[in-house]
Amino acid sequence: MEVLLILLGIFSSSFLIALSGALMPGPLLTITITEASRRGFWAGPLIILGHGLLEFTLLVLLLLGVGAVVNQPYIMGGVALLGAGLLWWMGLGLLKEARQAQLSLNQNHSRSMHPVWAGILMSVANPYWLIWWLTLGLGYVMFAYKYGFWGIAFFFAGHILADLAWYTLVSLAVVQGKHFLSDRLYHGFMVFCALFLIGFGCYFGFQGVRMCWFS
Repeated sequence: MEVLLILLGIFSSSFLIALSGALMPGPLLTITITEASRRGFWAGPLIILGHGLLEFTLLVLLLLGVGAVVNQPYIMGGVALLGAGLLWWMGLGLLKEARQAQLSLNQNHSRSMHPVWAGILMSVANPYWLIWWLTLGLGYVMFAYKYGFWGIAFFFAGHILADLAWYTLVSLAVVQGKHFLSDRLYHGFMVFCALFLIGFGCYFGFQGVRMCWFS
């Protein structure tokens, strides 16, 4: 019974910590809102599926001891610069698409990135996602690992369910809100999201240069 209470504590605390991070605006939130407005409700859960697959892979790598190797200034700086490039690419793509944007769930998405890949790329594009996992996340993983497989399982379940709950709610809110938006407002919204991603890219690029050359 005591172990079960500890596992439930790991789950609930992991859920709350992840939820507090998910509530912060960032590239993943921006792309979720954009894709939900184009594809509908399932865009949010699919984006988190991609995000979760990447996080699971990183979790396995951390358990194998990769965290200590990766947590170096030049590597972190390179991740930040790579993330900046991805954000600029996504932002410029949104700006281009916004010219012909129409608020319809029946559009042809053949030129649009699949939400699962968007979830993976937007996670990679945010260097603070990796920094979180190499600091707070790694510490929590080591604590949960004291309780073996179930400790890690309860930790990861709480973490990913927080992301899934929040971004599913965001996706649902966007779909419901589509009934009150015009194409003109949608166009402006896409431009705002594109500039937001480009702005994040500029910030991450600056941080990457600073970590590579001034650390």
